[in-house]
Amino acid sequence: MAAVDTVSVQDDDIIVVGSGIAGLVCALSLAPRSVTLITKTPGLAGGSSFWAKGGIAAALGRDDSAQEHARDTLAAGAGLSDPAQALSLAEDGIESLQLLIDEGVLFDRALDGTLELAREAAHKHARVVHAGGDATGELVVSALIRRIQSCPTVRVLEDTFACDFAVGASGIEGLMTISAAEGFVFHRSANIVLATGGIGMAWWSTTNPEESTGDGLAMAARAGATLTDLEFMQFHPTALAQTGSSSGASLPLLTEALRGAGAQLIDETGYRFMLEEHPSAELAPRDVIARAIHDRITAGQGVFLDLRPVIAAGKTALFPRAMEAATKAGFDPQIDPLPVTPAAHYHMGGVKTDRRGRTSVDGLWACGEVATTGIHGANRLASNSLLEGLVYARRVANDVATRRRPSRPASVFTPEQPQFSPQPNTLEPSSVSAEVRKLMSESVGISRSAKGLERAVSRFSELHEQLSETGSASLDEFIRWSEAGNVLLVARLVTLAALRREESRGSHYRDDFPCARLEWQRRQGMTIESIA
Repeated sequence: MAAVDTVSVQDDDIIVVGSGIAGLVCALSLAPRSVTLITKTPGLAGGSSFWAKGGIAAALGRDDSAQEHARDTLAAGAGLSDPAQALSLAEDGIESLQLLIDEGVLFDRALDGTLELAREAAHKHARVVHAGGDATGELVVSALIRRIQSCPTVRVLEDTFACDFAVGASGIEGLMTISAAEGFVFHRSANIVLATGGIGMAWWSTTNPEESTGDGLAMAARAGATLTDLEFMQFHPTALAQTGSSSGASLPLLTEALRGAGAQLIDETGYRFMLEEHPSAELAPRDVIARAIHDRITAGQGVFLDLRPVIAAGKTALFPRAMEAATKAGFDPQIDPLPVTPAAHYHMGGVKTDRRGRTSVDGLWACGEVATTGIHGANRLASNSLLEGLVYARRVANDVATRRRPSRPASVFTPEQPQFSPQPNTLEPSSVSAEVRKLMSESVGISRSAKGLERAVSRFSELHEQLSETGSASLDEFIRWSEAGNVLLVARLVTLAALRREESRGSHYRDDFPCARLEWQRRQGMTIESIA
């Protein structure tokens, strides 16, 4: 292990933080510029993109168009999506999908050789492209990783935790990282792209992997960046419920495409309850389905996804990962309806960016789930997430490459060594994170109210004060405390945003304000100063 009592300094032309679809595509698209790609996971196959079971939406059908795709995006966004941005995404998405095909992704095709298009919730047309059925994320990311590994202009730093940005008078000046191999390193650069993914680990039940601790959002907040739409977290309606899950993370996702292929939601009596909840039944928007399931589970009822119609139609080959997850959990989908629960899945909010991916901090760009572009609004349309990451990664790369910004900051920044404390702490980072996540699920989950939100705000403030008095005795403990601190900061920001929005819209539902309000048909921006 490298010494941690000093900070080494490295000069980097461009830094990309994150190895999901947005980070990988951005790094590749920046060639021939020199890129340092940083990921905290042991390999590049980390983050949510790799585990994505859904596909990529693109208006490729004969009866479809970019305008139709944009209209569906706006309808799902519940009045907060930007029409121009939604149309631009749909138009650019068709070309960007071809990029993945050129990179070697083998998308599923019909017998005539054309791309096979599936229909998912809230889409008027079949327009979702899959690879390997419900293994789209794995196949897409794997193909991009192969390209990264053969790209001479990309230097990959794995097992490297990004701590914080340095910001000076001219904007971004660099990034502090820590790793077992190098210790503390200050990467001096005036061009940094943030592509760190989501914040699912701020809730107890989540489809996100354990590394989704909101590090990027927290770092951007501490750097003074403007954040937007933080109250809007999408809960996937059909995660496979697992009573033995110790962490609550990485719950197997039963993709929406299953419902598009005929799977039905039933209660413990076998009643198909979505027929009375929405005209589109199982293909209703995600927030509608998630609340319907949540209400029944809260009332002590069991909710199940019945895959037998899919099996009877001979479509099981399209969903190998779902069938594998069910079998691994001890169920036989041919006989057993699968128990499901809503789980934190995708954050519509994030670091505010413009069409080029620029944030409010000069020299800092963001793309993918950590960013908010104005497209998703209050509720993301299914399979628009990989699409947005792909499209905006290319836009960011183009802007970074063409913008006249020096590769090295003009000022000379002297990094400070983070302090280690030899005395033992009374708190454990795992217990802090667990308390935050459980309180978020109870008070800032699918159904919210002022009372619960205020209780959460108060408790999070207490935890913040306690964390400010703690120290780390080792490198590993420093990283675990950093992640716990990031989860707590994200939770505080999201909870305050949810408390301020006194209405129900999209994925944000308030028991005490159950209707949408015209005065709140606007995006809500904030900075870290909001919780000071």
